[in-house]
Amino acid sequence: MPASFDIKPLSGALAAEVTGLDLSVKHDEPTMEAIRKAFLEHHVLVFPDQALEPEQQIAFTTWFGAVEPHPLGSRRGVEGFPEVLVIENRPGRPGARNDEWHSDITCSERPPALSVLHALEVPWNRGDTMFCNMARAHDTLSQGMQTLLARMWALHSAESLVRRNNEPGTDALPIAVCPPPAVHPVVRTHPESGRKALFVNASFTISFEDMTRDESAPLLAWIADWSTQHHNIYRHRWQAGDVVMWDNRAVMHNAVHDYDDTDTRLMHRTTAAGDRPV
Repeated sequence: MPASFDIKPLSGALAAEVTGLDLSVKHDEPTMEAIRKAFLEHHVLVFPDQALEPEQQIAFTTWFGAVEPHPLGSRRGVEGFPEVLVIENRPGRPGARNDEWHSDITCSERPPALSVLHALEVPWNRGDTMFCNMARAHDTLSQGMQTLLARMWALHSAESLVRRNNEPGTDALPIAVCPPPAVHPVVRTHPESGRKALFVNASFTISFEDMTRDESAPLLAWIADWSTQHHNIYRHRWQAGDVVMWDNRAVMHNAVHDYDDTDTRLMHRTTAAGDRPV
């Protein structure tokens, strides 16, 4: 039998809180399958009051896929654990901004399936993260728009990430070379749930295939506006000890930057390997 824990939805659009489960210990397969089922249903899971060492966070993430370092070395890793990215903002070390709607690393041929973020230190009442449900955004489109977008492909480039990381004055690591864009379907099918979701974002999607950037911009902006309507968002207010995992194949997120370099914000992030979007 799986371990006993409670799941409480956190909004009408997506996200649920899981209580009564200690992620620092190894759980049996029925427990982890129950977590996987809840994850596929809610897309974002919040586990409060956790205390994870880097190897424990890796072990939990590994259950969902191979844990990978950032393909472009965007941020430093924990010493001895390069797969655990350090996301940090503190006096004298301002963090690189990430306050734009995106799915993680879609410039890769195989973007990560999911991300796990563990909050170690957070500024009081600031530094929230917003999530939007891209499967719901797709399902609420008109049939005509669904049919149109299902035939389209888009180019995803790391150029904005390279530009951000190569600016001075943040904890981001410089990136020497921007790889060629990856081409992904605008509507992807989730490899586990079979649900369809919109798969474009402001950080990485530069244009539709066989279209110019200027031609692509109006429709990309419309999709972004449609997907990030208030009723399609869950906003997470961080507490130290929170572990939040999100499905990179079905949601976008946006790290609210309402703090400054006098505030301390320290988090560890791991990602599980994903498939080529189809």
